[in-house]
Amino acid sequence: MSVAAIIANPASGKDIRRLVAHGSVFDNQEKVRIVRRLILGLERAGVTRILYMPDSYSIIPRALNSISPSIPVDAVEMPVLNNQNDTTVAAGIMETLGAQCLIVLGGDGTSRVACKGSVAIPLLPLSTGTNNVFPFMGEATVAGLAAGLVACGRLPRESCCYRSCMFDILMDDTPVDIALVDAAVYTDVFIASKAVWHMEKVPQLFLTRCCASSIGLSAIGGQIREISPEDPCGMVMTIGEPASHRVTASIAPGMFAEIPVMDVAEMPPDVIFPITSCPGLIALDGEREVEIRNGSHAGIRLNTNGPLVIDVQKTMSLAMEHALFR
Repeated sequence: MSVAAIIANPASGKDIRRLVAHGSVFDNQEKVRIVRRLILGLERAGVTRILYMPDSYSIIPRALNSISPSIPVDAVEMPVLNNQNDTTVAAGIMETLGAQCLIVLGGDGTSRVACKGSVAIPLLPLSTGTNNVFPFMGEATVAGLAAGLVACGRLPRESCCYRSCMFDILMDDTPVDIALVDAAVYTDVFIASKAVWHMEKVPQLFLTRCCASSIGLSAIGGQIREISPEDPCGMVMTIGEPASHRVTASIAPGMFAEIPVMDVAEMPPDVIFPITSCPGLIALDGEREVEIRNGSHAGIRLNTNGPLVIDVQKTMSLAMEHALFR
């Protein structure tokens, strides 16, 4: 039996950056339409069972109202708390139930909390969030085909996927969280709205990847150097005056910032880089999550054993070479 899993976050694409910047609203009815196409793609690829995370909007049940797949589509049994822990719990259960691929609908933050539940399942993150550096932006029908081919084993997993790096967030030498794209130290001591857009309050920025065409905090590093997700190195930036140079970057949809950069250094794997601000907060993949309390010692470490991510374009090219649909 080949099992695929779907996590669709009903809260993604709706945060405060619709007010302070110019982000598009990604409504849940659009997610319903995306899930329909995913299910049909998974079925056509040969998947024999689909698991999904239950949610308050009933995204998957609504998607099933107008299609009749020939395979079972089952909710995992779990309490629905309507917070990010639902995604983490669902991913862990799906791994236990033998899911061979996990499709996540959301932004960088949704992918992060899914990986807190499991990094063992090959992941296909589909973009329905605000800042979408980690997720794939593309057609769900084809994404369903690609994920289904991996789930069914019709193509070798190692040829279809890449291993992404991530950050381990440590407090007093104990791992407390992860980040997939960026970790920003924030001098505020109140979480309030989780999104980050006041760059004058960010003295340190850590990046697992950066590209000039990205949006969000990784776009800052992308103006200095390009680092791909699978490269075994990261970047740490010290922000403030006196600046060695200034970077202009799109830190949110329609929002630009000029950032004074004091210093840039490469992060090799497994080396703990200390956080210099205390007290404060650490924003993970664009959302303030971890509190640094007085007397605590926080650090960040690059981990090369992050999630295995399905590359849709590479997978479909391999399908063509192997004549799987011909």
